[in-house]
Amino acid sequence: MGGGLKNEAAAELLHGDVIEQLSAISRESCSLIVSSPPYNIRKSYERNDRRTYDEYISWQREVVKETVEKLTPDGSVCWQVGTYVSDGEIFPLDIPFVEIFRSLGLKLRNRIIWRYNFGLNADRRFSGRYETLLWFTKSDSYFFNLDPVRIPQLYPGKRHGAKKGMKAGLPSGNPLGKNPSDYWEFLAKNDFKENPVWDIPNVKSRHPERTGHPCQFPVELVERCVLALTRPGETILDPFLGTGASAIAALKHQRSAIGIDRELAYLEIARNRLFELAEGALPLRPLGAPVRRPKPTEKVAKIPDEWVMPSAAE
Repeated sequence: MGGGLKNEAAAELLHGDVIEQLSAISRESCSLIVSSPPYNIRKSYERNDRRTYDEYISWQREVVKETVEKLTPDGSVCWQVGTYVSDGEIFPLDIPFVEIFRSLGLKLRNRIIWRYNFGLNADRRFSGRYETLLWFTKSDSYFFNLDPVRIPQLYPGKRHGAKKGMKAGLPSGNPLGKNPSDYWEFLAKNDFKENPVWDIPNVKSRHPERTGHPCQFPVELVERCVLALTRPGETILDPFLGTGASAIAALKHQRSAIGIDRELAYLEIARNRLFELAEGALPLRPLGAPVRRPKPTEKVAKIPDEWVMPSAAE
């Protein structure tokens, strides 16, 4: 594939227009397509493309069509999207993308909620704190391995209540753990057991993976998709690679990766991060680590003096 940046860890990074670069990739060669496309909200990497909402959807339809052609017959697509905002009105992007993928014959298996703590604040509507991950398959014969991503059983001692039959009195759960559901939380202990939500911090502030990208994709959001939907040695494609989160997740778990981005600066960051991964020096947030909550004694957790209302007696 011409025009690529290739490292020694089975990752190929392609620089250029997404549709042009997709044409260079072999048909039915990728077992998983995972990406977060631009939302058309005029981030720094979108300022040269002032598309209307309809123009954006039309462009994305072309991209999706070209991308799906690269998917193996038993492969999956995980398309992570947020919300387009225009004049205060919101357009949830998962709605048109479901129609786009279904028009190409793909089937929606899950609509997964990714919740995070920090985002764009709003004063005339509730602040958005979640995005969606759409999981599609190309056929009914798709690969899915739940075991690597199971979470601890909430009631491991629960048993079948029937008095007769082969399962009577036997444990009702799976000893390997339970299904994490479509509303995930990557928190340890109580949160993992009581409220399984994909609660993964977005890459802000002190996140160890932070680079200069304004909408960086966290690696652990991709990892569960990689582990459940692909086998070691298979190839994962990201047509909007950014700073390389999907490629990092792929290589971390012995998969190959192909990534496309038109911003050379981001591809250089991705390539450097892949080299750091190979050397064991890449800062990563551990998969399943609890989201840090400030202690009551920390300054950031205390109510500012300016917020304290004087008592009536004063």
